Amino acid sequence: MPSGRGGVHVDSFGKGGDANGLRSNQENGFSNLSSLAQSEKAVQEFLIQQTPMQANDDHLIEFSEALRTVAKALRGSSEGKALAQAEAAEWKRRYELERCKNLELLLKAPSNGVCADESNSNGMMDHSAKSPRLHVQENGNSLERICAHEVLQDCEPNSPNGCNNKLKRKASFKLSWGCKGQTNDQHKKEIVSFESGNITTPDRSSKQISLTWESSPQTVIIFTKPNSTSVRVLSVEMVRWLRDHKGLNVYVEPRVKAELLSESSSFDFVQTWEDDKEISLLHPKVDLVITLGGDGTVLWAASMFKGPVPPIVPFSMGSLGFMTPFHSEQYRDCLESVLRGPLSITLRHRLQCHIIRDKARHDYETEETMLVLNEVTIDRGISSYLTNLECYCDNSFVTCVQGDGLILSTTSGSTAYSLAAGGSMVHPQVPGILFTPICPHSLSFRPLILPDHVTVRVQVPFNSRGSAWVSFDGKGRKQLEAGDALVCSMAPWPVSTACQVESTHDFLRSIHDGLHWNQRKIQSSDGPQ
Repeated sequence: MPSGRGGVHVDSFGKGGDANGLRSNQENGFSNLSSLAQSEKAVQEFLIQQTPMQANDDHLIEFSEALRTVAKALRGSSEGKALAQAEAAEWKRRYELERCKNLELLLKAPSNGVCADESNSNGMMDHSAKSPRLHVQENGNSLERICAHEVLQDCEPNSPNGCNNKLKRKASFKLSWGCKGQTNDQHKKEIVSFESGNITTPDRSSKQISLTWESSPQTVIIFTKPNSTSVRVLSVEMVRWLRDHKGLNVYVEPRVKAELLSESSSFDFVQTWEDDKEISLLHPKVDLVITLGGDGTVLWAASMFKGPVPPIVPFSMGSLGFMTPFHSEQYRDCLESVLRGPLSITLRHRLQCHIIRDKARHDYETEETMLVLNEVTIDRGISSYLTNLECYCDNSFVTCVQGDGLILSTTSGSTAYSLAAGGSMVHPQVPGILFTPICPHSLSFRPLILPDHVTVRVQVPFNSRGSAWVSFDGKGRKQLEAGDALVCSMAPWPVSTACQVESTHDFLRSIHDGLHWNQRKIQSSDGPQ
């Protein structure tokens, strides 16, 4: 007779119909709750029929407790399986409903290749589309383009006046995709094609994104690095040049406006904002963003826009400049080229994150959504315990992080904290989410790169010894208690930064100059042959 609970088998019942019935039910996996109830009843009857001498035996008492534990565990497993099947059926029903709705929208949508002006004589765009596009025919080639003014229609879909109330001061531009040195900039949306039984991937033509102004920019906003004398001197000179030589409206931060007025009262033409409500209205007013500083100034400028971000021209006046390719000494020539266009840009993806508190009664009772350009970091804070984090990717369990923390980074942030924690350097236009642990307590825990369409959820389990802390691009630090979760996905509003040459050239130059990547002395040629 086995004495330990872990080694108990139902076969040790020996003879007897009840014992055989229980073994049969266990082998069948307790497919339903009725058979499970019968099994528990058989166990109880078997225990009642034992003689007093057997009941006094310590081994039999322990054995009976083990049987009760097994029966309860099997019952819980069966109930969990039933709940899981019901939940799967509900998700399948929702998926079918959503698929039917999407099919109806596709049937109602106009055919490809129809110009916006032809589809509606009043010039109205289809606002049901997530990203409105304008298909233009040039020289027999269909070009796929996104126009800025299409997104900035100030009207409702059913407005009787149509979309004639456009923002007057907003400069419009178009984006085109094309190969370097080729005139055909047709953007192929198909990723995989299936013809004649063969699966192929078409040639990518979106090598480099180019921005072309369709109307001249009228308004710029300048963000500067604080507490820097050289930046302050340059901002005074640049504001005066933009106003006198280019006739542009200039916005600056309230701090910068006070500095300009202290220099001269003639800077009263400079505009600024008073509160956070006015900040949310910056995008419809501003055509171009100029930053004077390092990568931190670019992060600060991007954080001011909670939705779409105007193109950014970053001038390098900091220590490391992975996102600042322009030199401040030639700012006139650089801005002349940018304002004239066209210019190559890098679309830098952002993450949108929000916290779901365990005390919230519903998932939609979440905190304010945060947008990050570099990374969101979850760490153990001042706690001496290891961070315990459960990670899920589209509701699929990924792993349990035990260490100092976790970094969820964009590809633009791959050269920041993620790189210091052992992550890979990734080209900023590669769509993806970097999953990098911080000092994991495991030799096999290597960083991951997840696709950009997934949703990552990081939750502090209820049995965690301590809480965790989360920060967004190094700011807005918040505490995560047991049961709280952080949900991250790719934001629909990227940050477009101007390139000095083109995206890949600027990226490689930044890691060569900023990190001295793979720089060593050349091996001598006078060694053994």
